[in-house]
Amino acid sequence: MSLFRKKSLDALVAQAADSEHGLKRTLGAGSLIALGIGAIIGAGLFVRTAAAAGEHAGPAVTISFMVAALGCAFAGLCYAEFASMIPIAGSAYTYAYTTMGELVAWVIGWALVLEYALGAATVSISWSEYLNKLVGGSIPFEWCHSPFERVLDTAGVMHHGIINIPALIILLALSLLLIRGTAESATVNTIIVIIKVTIVLVFIAIGWSFVNPGNHHPYVIPADAPPAQMRDGTLYSYTSFFRHGWGGILSGAGIVFFAFIGFDAVSTAAQEAKNPTKDMPVGILGSLVICTILYVLFSWVLTGVAPYTDFVKAGKEASVAYAIETYMHGYHWLSILVTIAILAGFSSVILVMLLGQSRVFYTMATDGLLPKVFCALHPKFRTPYKSNMLLFVFVGLFAGFVPESVAGNLTSIGTLFAFILVSIGVVILRGSDPNRPRPFKTPLVPVVPILGALVCAAMIVGLDSATQITALIWMVIGLIIYFGYSKNNSRLKA
Repeated sequence: MSLFRKKSLDALVAQAADSEHGLKRTLGAGSLIALGIGAIIGAGLFVRTAAAAGEHAGPAVTISFMVAALGCAFAGLCYAEFASMIPIAGSAYTYAYTTMGELVAWVIGWALVLEYALGAATVSISWSEYLNKLVGGSIPFEWCHSPFERVLDTAGVMHHGIINIPALIILLALSLLLIRGTAESATVNTIIVIIKVTIVLVFIAIGWSFVNPGNHHPYVIPADAPPAQMRDGTLYSYTSFFRHGWGGILSGAGIVFFAFIGFDAVSTAAQEAKNPTKDMPVGILGSLVICTILYVLFSWVLTGVAPYTDFVKAGKEASVAYAIETYMHGYHWLSILVTIAILAGFSSVILVMLLGQSRVFYTMATDGLLPKVFCALHPKFRTPYKSNMLLFVFVGLFAGFVPESVAGNLTSIGTLFAFILVSIGVVILRGSDPNRPRPFKTPLVPVVPILGALVCAAMIVGLDSATQITALIWMVIGLIIYFGYSKNNSRLKA
């Protein structure tokens, strides 16, 4: 029994055509672009920008975004080819199953849990932080932070977190919305996207006049940069290779890469697209281009308004509101508006991440690699409702008890790994099945896929060793589950 047995492309195409018994096709090109933007513009922009700038790249975080976008562009072209050929829920997992076999598919499906489930947890933590900002910090630190976080208040008293309750509340509300239906969820998402893109543009337009050129010099953090004070009173040193210069820019790219994970989430909705062969490439690449332009402009303004060292001690999660209130005097109303819009925006990101994860689990369970409970559809709404309920419990554990920085970096490494395998998969399928109809073709194969894999691999190297080790442990756990359950329950079992 081969570990690399593959799913038939013809069988997948037939499965995609069965709209009567599967997921309901309700999404057009516009909804898919909005879905992508809804997932992309969120914690990555409003939270990870400050973290990457303050701890690694400084004002050159704009270059970090460009490096991350380059890797995404290469991978996005590969995703677009697969999504137009194989309009099935499951994203990179499904693509790997048809090109590299079952074991690789399982590994990538397990990595996608880091991307989507932990992505939802990360953003829900940020949602909690901004909610507390909106209500004037009235939520006690203990009840909106994990047990691993602490802060030294102005009176010299150290506070430790217990559980992040607001994060659990938003996860529950959005899980119930997803159970209600994909079309309804997409409508809510589109409204939120319009609101938050408008607010991003307003911040860029108004903040431009508050940019202090001195904050952009030096543009790249020098090796001898003085240490910055952290939130708990300790000092943060920039002497490490990945905390200054081009090493810092590369590490920053790995961190802000989290900001781009939404475009591939579009591919998980392929089985619910009305015309997937035409609309999937438009949704994937269109959302990526729009958001990259906004990211570079936004990060340039943010690091120009506030010095990057501020983001080591203050403002990290609520960095935009912090910059407005501290340096843009007279615009307190904008801070409130931004906070409200960000809360809505984060909600759409969580929504798409939970959607993506439930669809990946749906496909894996259909293939027999996960228990059937994950592909059980609601009799009325035709959504994988049991999967959504189980996901709420799993994601909620991370959101309630794990710090944002840990979950966010794990999300990035899981996404990067998926991108590498998708890029390799395009090259393999071009060789093994060159005559297969491809409504959208990745240009310059194998150059583009190879470059995509190399850029993503470089960003993985730039992430901290703790994240890399934790991701490795996660993969080992996944292999234990595969050989203990999935291998023997696969529908392809001989």
